[in-house]
Amino acid sequence: MSNPAHEPAILQEPRRHRYLKLIALFKIGKGALLLLAGVSLLFLNARTRWMEALSNWTADEILLEHSKPIAFLLHKLQTVLADGAFRAPGFLALFYAAVLFTEGIGVYMEQRWAELLMIFATAGLIPIEVRHVWHDPGLVGVLILLANCFIVWFLYLVLKRDKPHAHIPAQRELVETVLHK
Repeated sequence: MSNPAHEPAILQEPRRHRYLKLIALFKIGKGALLLLAGVSLLFLNARTRWMEALSNWTADEILLEHSKPIAFLLHKLQTVLADGAFRAPGFLALFYAAVLFTEGIGVYMEQRWAELLMIFATAGLIPIEVRHVWHDPGLVGVLILLANCFIVWFLYLVLKRDKPHAHIPAQRELVETVLHK
């Protein structure tokens, strides 16, 4: 791959930068969604007005004020939120959002360490996504799986192409200074 004529079009300079920027923005977008999910999971249980508003909405809009199943489900939801059952998933979502932001910003700035991090983090989740698509097939799941496979493949090609050269120390030239008095 040292000869640019044999380089795939996807790895040529303008396209490669464009794809890296798109991948970075995709990861930053996923991070923003996870940040919103994590914050809502952590702070939703402190909002009793939210549960009251949900109860009022079901009573007013759906006209199921006297429906026992809806009242039962709302009561169970209140119990789950009050017990703090969403605290661990909320912290996990915030942690993974931080990883996605780190990957996205690093790849946007074209840092090699961020590309490596993204390859390992994304490739590590592909088996979980395959299992999800296998048990619950759907268009969104398949598209996310294909996008993540493309990201791993593309970043692998970029890293393979841009191997860091071995560190060769520069030879020092001796400069003699002659002081003339």
